[in-house]
Amino acid sequence: MGWDWGGRTHSVTVLDARGAKAARWTLPHTEAGITSTLRRLADYGDPAELRVAIETSKGLVVDRLLAAGHPIVPIHPGMFTAMRPRWGASRAKTDSADSFMLADLVRTDGHYLRTLTPTHPKTLELQALSRQRSDLVATRTSLTNQLRALLEAHWPGATRLFATIEADISLAFLERYPTPQAAATLTPARLDAFLRRHGYSGGKSGADLIQRLRSAPAAASRISAEIIATLVGTQAGQVRAIVQAIKTLEAAIKQVLHDHPYAELFRALPRVGIVNLAQIIGEVGPMLERGLTAEQLTAEAGMAPVTRASGKVHAVGFRHAANRAARKALHTFADNSRHDDPWAAGLYRRARDRGKRHPQAVRILGRGWLRIMFACFRDGTPYDPAVHHARHRANAA
Repeated sequence: MGWDWGGRTHSVTVLDARGAKAARWTLPHTEAGITSTLRRLADYGDPAELRVAIETSKGLVVDRLLAAGHPIVPIHPGMFTAMRPRWGASRAKTDSADSFMLADLVRTDGHYLRTLTPTHPKTLELQALSRQRSDLVATRTSLTNQLRALLEAHWPGATRLFATIEADISLAFLERYPTPQAAATLTPARLDAFLRRHGYSGGKSGADLIQRLRSAPAAASRISAEIIATLVGTQAGQVRAIVQAIKTLEAAIKQVLHDHPYAELFRALPRVGIVNLAQIIGEVGPMLERGLTAEQLTAEAGMAPVTRASGKVHAVGFRHAANRAARKALHTFADNSRHDDPWAAGLYRRARDRGKRHPQAVRILGRGWLRIMFACFRDGTPYDPAVHHARHRANAA
């Protein structure tokens, strides 16, 4: 069966074993439309025997089909576009034709295509939480940069006081003193009292911070102090809201990770941390659950390069078609691990000695770590650095 999905309507085609069209219909993206289609599909046999080809691997439609018992065959849009000429040279495109081609593709080439395996619910929760956190961190960076630019134009001294502008103490200072005029009468003693009330732990006295404040260049803004206070207060409020949202997500991540069955397998990885461990389980976990081989795992996670060999041409290049979120999580972990693990440091150093650039060396290290994660998951054995290093020394001998 082929399902061409859309935001408002979907097109479905069911083929028989010989490729003849058994049925084709269009349904609206409504509860009634989806429910009636799932009921109608049941007329064609056991849902477990009716594979569905669709150009996505996630979303409401995929979740509903999986819940109904249908095996899902996700088709990459790029691959589907490249295969269109097999059904005609005109490259004409309609939703109904696309659903037919998807159904025909899974009928003839289904044995080459992977079937989507339902992911463990806790893994999905970690994936959703860690991805949203990453989105909010990017938003925080953008809002923080906007706040800094605003202060540099109208209140430069406020950017010199604390280590980071998004820190609680910095935001509290901006809320209390949003303009140079508001801080004009600020004394070291009053600032010391303010720092104590807000739990400041930066180690600087009020006198030191006042000196930083006064040494900054004075702004020549032609905007009134009242408007500057509104601008700074609004922007600082947005930053504070994002910072709090990130803390809320991190607390939820910690709780879900505590109950996750894979956490104990990878918790002892060097310098992995709570957030990075959640990212790895959320992104790599579904690949492990699908039963990929170690080599397939390194390729899908973007840690293995792509080899192109034809005739006299032989080239090895960067793998663009990969799970980018998984690659980012593994790159972060691998780069951190080399600072704390002698095996990781040695593997990275040897790659650099062979002339590899830093990103290439980190991906080589990430590939090594992925093989270790694969073995831990396969055997159900938690990672133990002592066992790992002992085996490495034995192999080296």
